[in-house]
Amino acid sequence: MGIENRSRQKTHEAARERLHQYSIFPQRPKPHTKLSVYGTDQSVPLSKTGIPARGEAGQSAIEMAVTLPVMFAFLFCFMELSLAFYSYSMISETAREGTRYAMVHGASCPTSGNPTCEATAAQVDTYVLGIGWANLAGGTMTVCVYYNNNTCNTNPSGSEAVGNPVKVTVTYVFPITMPFVPTNSLTMKSTSQMTIIQ
Repeated sequence: MGIENRSRQKTHEAARERLHQYSIFPQRPKPHTKLSVYGTDQSVPLSKTGIPARGEAGQSAIEMAVTLPVMFAFLFCFMELSLAFYSYSMISETAREGTRYAMVHGASCPTSGNPTCEATAAQVDTYVLGIGWANLAGGTMTVCVYYNNNTCNTNPSGSEAVGNPVKVTVTYVFPITMPFVPTNSLTMKSTSQMTIIQ
C-alpha cells in the first residue's frame, strides 16, 4: 500500500507540472515586475491582480499642490528681503553723500563769482533728494539736516562755521507686500555725520 501511494503521489505531481507547463493561462506577474514602457524596461508597481497600480498620478498632483505654495512663499520672501537690504544700502549712501556735500559748502565756502557758496539746510535737503538712486521698493524717503546739533533742517547764524558738525539723517518707509505679515511697512533710518571743512 505504501509503495502504491508514493507512486500515485509522484504521478499527480508529474501531471500537475505538465498542466502548468502547457497551461493556456499565463502566470500573474509579481509586483514591481519590469515591463517594457515606451521601449525601455522600467520597474512599474503592479497590484495584486497583476494590473499596474493606479493613483500614482493623483499622488504626484497632491504633492505638487502642497509643495508649490511653500516654494513660492520662500521665493517671494527672498525677493522682499533683497529689496529691503537694497533700500537700506540706498539710504545709507544717500546720507553719506549729503554730509559730504554739506561739509564743503559751509560758511567759508568761497567761489570766484560769489563771495560764498554756503548751502542752507533746505538746499542740502534738496540735493540729497535729487541724488537719483533707484527707489525699487517704492517707499517714501525724508531727509533731516542738523547743523551744530540744532533741530532738523534749521541752520541758525554761525552753525555752518568751519569745525562745526553737520549731520544728515535719512528715514525710509519700506512697504511690505508679503501676505500674512502683521505690519504693512518697515521704517529704516541711516545717519551720517561729518565736520565742516570750508
